[in-house]
Amino acid sequence: MTWLVHLVVEWVGAQMEAARVSYGVNPVVFLVILLGSSPVFYYSIYRMVRALAGKRMNEAAVWSMVFLASTAAPYLYVLVAGRNLPWWVYIIIGLILAQGVWSLVRRLRNKPQPDRR
Repeated sequence: MTWLVHLVVEWVGAQMEAARVSYGVNPVVFLVILLGSSPVFYYSIYRMVRALAGKRMNEAAVWSMVFLASTAAPYLYVLVAGRNLPWWVYIIIGLILAQGVWSLVRRLRNKPQPDRR
């Protein structure tokens, strides 16, 4: 089993080096941005739902923008730092960003209704 783990770790290291050399994208920087934006992502969802429940649309709009920025940050790094990227990478990044926008729109449409007692 340890040989399998060693093989996987070696393959991942080779892929990271290839990404660094061929495309100018540092996978460690990507991972740090991704992990760093995750708490902001979840906190923005929380604040956006609270604002919508309280019918504070200006605040909800601000937190929606924070949500989209935290979703897009790691992929924007790839677009900015990357060079010689294959065409399909742009399609994948576009799909990921579109999924973030779709998720936001879906959450905004299904906003919680205030208690009517």
